Amino acid sequence: MAEGGGGHSPLEQFEIKSIFPAGGHGDEIGVFAFTNSSLMMVAALVLISAFLILGMRRGALVPGRMQSLAEMSYEFIAGLISDTVGAEGRRYFPIIFTLFMFILFGNLLGMLPYSFTFTSHIIVTFALAALVFIGVTVLAIAKHGMHFFSFFVPPGAPIAMWPLLIPIEVISYLSRPISLSVRLFANMLAGHTLLKVIAGFVGVLGVFGVLPFAVIVALTGLEILIAFLQAYVFAILTCLYINDALHLH
Repeated sequence: MAEGGGGHSPLEQFEIKSIFPAGGHGDEIGVFAFTNSSLMMVAALVLISAFLILGMRRGALVPGRMQSLAEMSYEFIAGLISDTVGAEGRRYFPIIFTLFMFILFGNLLGMLPYSFTFTSHIIVTFALAALVFIGVTVLAIAKHGMHFFSFFVPPGAPIAMWPLLIPIEVISYLSRPISLSVRLFANMLAGHTLLKVIAGFVGVLGVFGVLPFAVIVALTGLEILIAFLQAYVFAILTCLYINDALHLH
């Protein structure tokens, strides 16, 4: 929202706006409205599909740049699953690869001028984290049945310590979707806000704005690295949760 001094709030970039209103009144966004967040999610899906289809359509023995990037993405996630879950985790490759690419492209699209970073909203990141949490919990119960609840009892712990340890383990387990979602949301929100704040000094300082501009360039490079890192962290934690669901302790 615009400030009194004619500037813009650093948080204005995170405002969700309706593109095609549906059921809203005035400025209210309807339940089924198509928003700028929805648009960027669709754009991410289209770009991911185009990247993979165009990269692998020829399947050349000597890959070009696009094919090399597509193969590197595949091998990166396949190696991640192999290292954290083992051979048993191969069947979960599609969901982990999808999560990684969706978050990565969402983060990178948010770096474009006048775009929108949907991963900077807790509702989006929590929905992804809740999907992972519910999925691995159902997987664990389906595989182990009632034995799944032994996960909340540390191996070798004396029975006298169970009343203390079990609540701690349960709280730790239930906090997984919160920590998973807040980590991604907070990093995207903080990084983009910092960039916006520093960018405001460039025009104000005039010729002396060279220094903040140099800082923006450096921070932009750091943000691109963080965009990849946060997608990687989300993927590897998902792998670890799947490993826990398959093997418990």
